[in-house]
Amino acid sequence: LHHRCCHRQNHPPQLMNKDLEFKWQVSVPDHLRRGLHFDRWDEETNTFELRCFVQVDEYGFFLYWTAEGKEAQILDLTQVSDVRSGCWLKDTKAPPDFELRFTGSRESLESRAVTVVSGVDFVNLNFTCFIAEEATIAQEWKIAMMKVLKNFRVAHVCPMTCLLKHWKMLSLSLNANRKIPVKNIVRTFISGRTEKFIIQCLVDSRLCEGKNLEIDPEKFTFDTFYHLCVRICPRPEIQELFSQIAGSEEFITVAQLISFLNEKQRDPRLNEILYPECDKSKAMIVLRKYEQVEEHVNQEKLYYDGFLRFMMSEDNAPMLYDRIELNQDMDQPLSDYLINSSHNTYLTGRQFGGRSSVEMYRQVLLSGCRCIELDCWDGTSGVGKDEPIITHGKAMCTDILFKDVIAAIKETAFVTSVYPVILSFENHCSKKNQLKMAAYCMKIFGDMLLSSPLSSHPLEPGVPLPSPNQLKGKILIKSKRLNPDVEKQELEQFLKKGQLDEDVEEVSENPEVDETPGTDSTTDVLNENEAHPELKGTESVTFRSKLRSLAGAKIKEMALSKEEEERLLAQYHYISATTNIHPLLSSLVNYTQPVKFAGFDVAEQNNCHFHMSSFSESTGLGYLKTSAIELVNYNKRQISRIYPKGGRVDSSNYLPQIFWNAGCQMVSLNFQTPDLAMQLNQGKFEYNGTCGYLLKPDFLRRADRMFDPFSESPVDGVVAAYCSVRVISGQFLSEKKIGTYVEVEMYGLPTDTIRKEFKTKMVPSNGLNPVYNEEPFVFRKIVLPELAVLRFAVYDENSKLLGQRILPLDGLQPGYRHISLRSEINFPLTLPTLFCHIVLKTYIPEGLGDIVEALSDPKGYLSMIEKRQQQMEHMGIRREDIDEVPSDRKLITIKNSGGDSVDSISEVKTTACPATPISSSSTQTSGKAIKGTEMGLLPLKLDEHVTYEELKLEKAYVKLTKKHLKEYEYIKRRHAKERLGMQRQQTLAFEKITAKKQPLAFVRNQSKSLSQNRSEHRSVYQSKSLDVTGPNNRLHDGVGPSRMMHIRHAIAEQTRDWSELTKRQLEAEHRMRKTQIEEEWTLLKKLLVQVHQQQRTAAKQQLEAESKLLRQKQTKKSMDDSKAIQLGKTVKTKAERDRRVKEVQEKNCKIFLEERRRLAVKHQRQEELLAKFQAEQMERLDKEARHASDLEDQMYMEALLASKPETLV
Repeated sequence: LHHRCCHRQNHPPQLMNKDLEFKWQVSVPDHLRRGLHFDRWDEETNTFELRCFVQVDEYGFFLYWTAEGKEAQILDLTQVSDVRSGCWLKDTKAPPDFELRFTGSRESLESRAVTVVSGVDFVNLNFTCFIAEEATIAQEWKIAMMKVLKNFRVAHVCPMTCLLKHWKMLSLSLNANRKIPVKNIVRTFISGRTEKFIIQCLVDSRLCEGKNLEIDPEKFTFDTFYHLCVRICPRPEIQELFSQIAGSEEFITVAQLISFLNEKQRDPRLNEILYPECDKSKAMIVLRKYEQVEEHVNQEKLYYDGFLRFMMSEDNAPMLYDRIELNQDMDQPLSDYLINSSHNTYLTGRQFGGRSSVEMYRQVLLSGCRCIELDCWDGTSGVGKDEPIITHGKAMCTDILFKDVIAAIKETAFVTSVYPVILSFENHCSKKNQLKMAAYCMKIFGDMLLSSPLSSHPLEPGVPLPSPNQLKGKILIKSKRLNPDVEKQELEQFLKKGQLDEDVEEVSENPEVDETPGTDSTTDVLNENEAHPELKGTESVTFRSKLRSLAGAKIKEMALSKEEEERLLAQYHYISATTNIHPLLSSLVNYTQPVKFAGFDVAEQNNCHFHMSSFSESTGLGYLKTSAIELVNYNKRQISRIYPKGGRVDSSNYLPQIFWNAGCQMVSLNFQTPDLAMQLNQGKFEYNGTCGYLLKPDFLRRADRMFDPFSESPVDGVVAAYCSVRVISGQFLSEKKIGTYVEVEMYGLPTDTIRKEFKTKMVPSNGLNPVYNEEPFVFRKIVLPELAVLRFAVYDENSKLLGQRILPLDGLQPGYRHISLRSEINFPLTLPTLFCHIVLKTYIPEGLGDIVEALSDPKGYLSMIEKRQQQMEHMGIRREDIDEVPSDRKLITIKNSGGDSVDSISEVKTTACPATPISSSSTQTSGKAIKGTEMGLLPLKLDEHVTYEELKLEKAYVKLTKKHLKEYEYIKRRHAKERLGMQRQQTLAFEKITAKKQPLAFVRNQSKSLSQNRSEHRSVYQSKSLDVTGPNNRLHDGVGPSRMMHIRHAIAEQTRDWSELTKRQLEAEHRMRKTQIEEEWTLLKKLLVQVHQQQRTAAKQQLEAESKLLRQKQTKKSMDDSKAIQLGKTVKTKAERDRRVKEVQEKNCKIFLEERRRLAVKHQRQEELLAKFQAEQMERLDKEARHASDLEDQMYMEALLASKPETLV
């Protein structure tokens, strides 16, 4: 475990590294602070004022001016998006009679004018024109103002700086008497206090007296305003926190401050070596900076006022400040970044009957957007006749000139960000107007236009896209491109002749993605997935007549009802972009070439990184559902663009998060609609220097990583996080005395996303300082913190959004933090804040807390061991009596509510049995027969094997041996009769030869003796011969030589006959023994096979029994765990209970599967060992059978060799 060593190494907290001190204030040029006289004209009010004194405050917060005898007027510079030379209306120059109100010619008026563009969103803008005395002054102010405006850090200032800003606004809001009206201060606090109480506080502060409703600006210092805020808007929750730290004292010591900073305000996931904890020197920096009384500083004591100042300071920000700066690697391929993208950029409202505006392009680009869309059509009337225009097809939207948009893009493309801008052309123009489009781009953009690929990144398969750094200051065109060979040929023709064949029939074909496969191209029904469901050309007259009769004057007012729009939709059909492309326009397209999506396999095979495809949100969701991993891999290589489905006629947006999860780069949204989706988009892209590019996490970029955006388990290499948020209080949430409540949501992976679940109680009639003090909202398991964002939203009692804030989890700081709120379009609000307690830590599954604690704090673990030893000594146990034994804490037991336990670390022990010879001489008889019906009940112990003696006691074997014995006894008796018959025959023949009766008794005695002798030795295949010719034989007595020769011949004949008989009998007995031995060993093999089969059956039955028992235990544990959560009191919401149950079930599922796997592995190993032993046992049985057969052959051969000729006489 020590992910702590590498976690967030590049992002230490600000208090731990003073080099990262947040410097939000820009240097305001002297001539702006000193001020100057200008004439002013306001477009919204059509007001003309002469000789206004215009200034910018020293902090760069406000542009303000005063006219003689009038109140000061203030413009918050955070609402100012642009400062331009000349006098501007929203889309055109000033009216012709404008110069009559001022002196000088029209040209000199334009050169002396500076227009300030401001507004609370991208659509509702206000243009204020200031006319200087000289053109050089106007130019100097324009340049200086733009430097002040380019301060994105001011949107992230702390609550104390926000109070400073509000104080400055009050100080500048002077009436005609150059005094501060009391009503302005009353308005600040009236949402939570009575006017009488506020005025009394002003009187007590000696800011005003009696009925004097004006305040001298000299007396109204910031310190006075700060103490006034503390009195009118007290902070009991911070006072309570202060008391918890200080205890019974009225101050916090340095040691207590160190403990608070380390234990509450520090991310516990940071490595202590790389990012040391706060020590006394750092704590003293805090104390000296925020404790206002020098004596207290010398005493090293921090009192409540200093603690309050610290809690509201820039040193206690909710986000790491380096996240605000440009901090990411910008040298990776373009496809490795999320790109801030706009859809139908020209529209200011709804998709039908809406107004197109050049100004929208300026505002969107100035906000940091890097991909904008231009729907290009042929102009047919008015100033746009024979010119390319931009409009929403034939949806009765107003038209704007293409060249005006190009000029606006040039002016604003790189004001906010220097990184590349991508123009997404939806080209419906003729070749003539396409040539004009190309000419305008080349002429107006000049060197800004990337008209050819970089030499280091040719347009070849396998070559990655260039990086944002390599494309700095460049404009890329995304448009349909011709085949390279066709483009080259037509371009040469054009350059040679200056014209192209205009008679080529234009083919209507979707250049990017077929949104409606299988749909009849002539259908009149609109597919809501289409991006631009414009009217088919052949139906334009019919539709327009219907539109006029239906809507009438509503078209001019842009006030079509939803029902009317839905009826109009039925008359529309998508007119796709032309494929009859002018070669010059085609040649300007390089790294963003849209192609029709043919499938992930085809894209991977082609491996063209410069190809990209666009998908409607519905099609994109379809691919996410069916091919999520493939979509992620596609986005690692090339760019995809997602746009809202055509059915969103109200210009609403889809949630972009699910597409960011898959690595889709251009998730295009309707910027004119400040809904939740746009809040997420703007909140996400306001980081990394608002450059419009965010580097994707490495698992969305690296080819060797596989990532499923629907994963519910931690990703390899990514540590899951735990987050809890306790909303404690709010400050200055509304200007009205109204009830408020707060919602906290999280957006990320589907498993991490929690919406509309956590909200506080409503605090009534207090928009100033409501205290919610809710129980923490817990996000227990965040699988991918890098993709997750927290959203805070404040609503009034009518569910109207008062303010919101998006905070990425990657960079969020734990502890007690003030969170400044934003408007619905993500513009910063000055005073509204939320005070929250945020807890961040590594997610630890239940039951593993002990081991993680021991690993993360080994000293604490050793201290626990020492404490236990002291407790044993206290009981009289001596230290030397305690043995040093290895700790078994590595075996962590997860106990369930039922008392069962499952080892998270287990070992399967298997003991291999030594090979045992299977022979009667090397085994011991168990003394009992093994019945076939009992084999299945045998315990499966591999070290207690079945012996031959046990097999030979089997009934079948006993029966066979009895049969063989009878057969053997039978043949023995038959052979004995044969021998006895031959004996008698030979005796009679011998008696006839000798013709003497005396030897007859001798022969009989010899026969009887020989019969006994043969009976004794026949079992071992031996016999003895009777020597009838020996000197000691009495047969020789009284016999003559000739007679004796005859007797010897008869004896030789009888000896031969007897020997042949003996040989035949030996051979017959040998054949019988061989057959019997083969039958006996065959039966033993058969019995052994049956035993083996019964052992395998027993093993299978044992596995089934253990598996059944394990499943019963697992089912009980799962039910007990779910029941414990359902009945638990710590979980208060049903959604959280369901989430906890699902999480426990997933965890149990993994544990259960692992337990079953271990059981299966255990039995598999037993079966393997059993099979191995059985094979060895069978092999030994075959060996013993061959040995028995060989032994029989050997005994037979020895009997033959040992036999001698013999006779009976």
